[in-house]
Amino acid sequence: MTTAPQSDAQPEPQPEALWQPGPDRIAGAQVTRFHTWAAAHHGAPAPTPGDPAASYADLHRWSVADLPAFWQATAEWFDVRFTTPYETVLADRTMPGARWFPGATLNYAEHALRAAEDPARADAPALLYVDETHEPTPVTWAELRDQVGSLAAALRRLGVRPGDRVSGYVPNIPQAVVALLATAAVGAVWTSCAPDFGARSVLDRFQQIEPVVLFTVDGYRYGGKEHDRRDTVTELRAELPTLRAVVHIPLLGTPAPEGALNWPDLITGTTEPPVYEQVPFDHPLWVLYSSGTTGLPKAIVQSQGGILLEHLKQTGLHCDLGPDDRFFWYTSTGWMMWNFLVGGLLVGATIVLYDGSPGHPDIAAQWRVAETTRATVFGTSAAYVMACRKADIHPARDLDLSAITCVATTGSPLPPDGFRWLHDSFAESGADLWTASVSGGTDVCSCFAGAVPTLPVHIGELQAPSLGTDLQAWDPQGRPVIDEVGELVVTNPMPSMPLRFWNDPDGSRYHDSYFDMYPGVWRHGDWITLTSRGSVIIHGRSDSTLNRQGVRMGSADIYEAVERLPEIRESLVIGLELPNGGYWMPLFVHLAPGATLDDALRDRIKHTIRTELSPRHVPDDIIEAPGVPHTLTGKRIEVPVKRLLQGTPLDKAVNPGSVDNLELLRFYEQVARDRAE
Repeated sequence: MTTAPQSDAQPEPQPEALWQPGPDRIAGAQVTRFHTWAAAHHGAPAPTPGDPAASYADLHRWSVADLPAFWQATAEWFDVRFTTPYETVLADRTMPGARWFPGATLNYAEHALRAAEDPARADAPALLYVDETHEPTPVTWAELRDQVGSLAAALRRLGVRPGDRVSGYVPNIPQAVVALLATAAVGAVWTSCAPDFGARSVLDRFQQIEPVVLFTVDGYRYGGKEHDRRDTVTELRAELPTLRAVVHIPLLGTPAPEGALNWPDLITGTTEPPVYEQVPFDHPLWVLYSSGTTGLPKAIVQSQGGILLEHLKQTGLHCDLGPDDRFFWYTSTGWMMWNFLVGGLLVGATIVLYDGSPGHPDIAAQWRVAETTRATVFGTSAAYVMACRKADIHPARDLDLSAITCVATTGSPLPPDGFRWLHDSFAESGADLWTASVSGGTDVCSCFAGAVPTLPVHIGELQAPSLGTDLQAWDPQGRPVIDEVGELVVTNPMPSMPLRFWNDPDGSRYHDSYFDMYPGVWRHGDWITLTSRGSVIIHGRSDSTLNRQGVRMGSADIYEAVERLPEIRESLVIGLELPNGGYWMPLFVHLAPGATLDDALRDRIKHTIRTELSPRHVPDDIIEAPGVPHTLTGKRIEVPVKRLLQGTPLDKAVNPGSVDNLELLRFYEQVARDRAE
């Protein structure tokens, strides 16, 4: 059992409030109106006049103390259509295995397309699609509904039935959204990978779930180039024997290969209104995958009803999205944030799909997408924000980003410098920017903590735990701690927690992934601090903890300090227990163009870490690396590199198909060999 990271540093002063919502924003926020309504109809505590922080704290406390009342209120507030009524809200709260809304039937796709039923909105855009070569292309609500109806009918003609798996090897394009919604309409189970995944990575995922239909593209555009994927598609078809049909999407304009169906043929001609299969609340909606860095990716099954409720809550109450919003998040179909982005349709928002490089033709690419689409909520990665800061660009000054009201970040903790840079960049154009750092996981396809439109933003902190999420920080003995670092745990069930893992018949892999350390309590694998003010600080993964002289530390704190230096593009720190009882903690640095790792830079790195953190945080060695390896969804790989440095062969240390650049790992393998000589 691990111990939370500690530090020799003196206690930090109370962080400043970077942003404070004005009275109009607080009054107009959907969470404010929901709170007043829930107090009148479902027993929530009444809001505290003039004190939004106390009001949210009370609302959150009620939301986790009375889960049935909160989730019933959420379903009623968002007018969830249960075709058959539920017997009770929470029949069993045991984790794993909680049972939500037994007896209820519904359909996720029906809720995602409700705006199309409003004649005033039918011709408004449901999607705005942008790639590297074109201006935004709209797809109206009526067009989206018609395409989903036609494709769902085609899937039924192909024999697709509820529970069958439908897979997509597709980029972030409108056809991917149509395919997901058509799959859900039929009651089948969607799963997807981005086309930059190689064949082995895709097969590691899709072979587990045995799809009957595969949607594919002939290629994709990225970084100003076209990437042909027809050979990969041929390999996928050969290695997925359960396929009954392959649907070819001619993104690059090539004809459908022999034996494949052509996408345009399935969605043109006679328009058929969608027929929505009414399925039980816990019927599978989709399968997501863990990164799979050390073995086969976990195939995570989530439910139609659980995702519907969780995403209504997150997009509506936390992101404050509604019909007047345009919701952008830079993502790919291989990352849960794509599924979350599609969830914007549930509250009637227009979602912005961008298929292309985040940095082509230059680092401002994502901001230009926001400008051309008039995005109101702009989602990106912490890494992108820090790259923009290092490049010293001024997006709000140089582009018209006046529509943006919120910039949200995820993927890794946003360092304090990132908060400050975002605030200052928008303040110079007079904008009142809400910065929302959020943290969650593929495992729940949602956020444990993050955005609350009625609360202040403090530098380096997430605003608060999410409603309905019983988030706590625990010490190794399972005791909750405040203002101290502990393990991120969730002590009561959430509707979007996995139903199960695919091919895990006895549930042992699911149990061992989250419930092994604290039986009956979800342990996520992050170090967090819950502050006495109700905010949340993320310190990084607890399963790659650094331990020097008996003191455990999170790697994210070191990255934050080191990567402020202009010479450092990215870094990776590893802590290694040695056979002789010693400890080696190297810091690998990927340098910015033109920088040199000389003694002067090494001294500056050490001085920065010593001053901003503590002497214990100073690495034993600073080593120049050709790059930092990441998972296919862009997260730094620490545990496999640690295994390589311990002498584990590459094929045993990491699943090669889970890494963005396998050649980089050979560098770390060579470091291990050199040390062993």
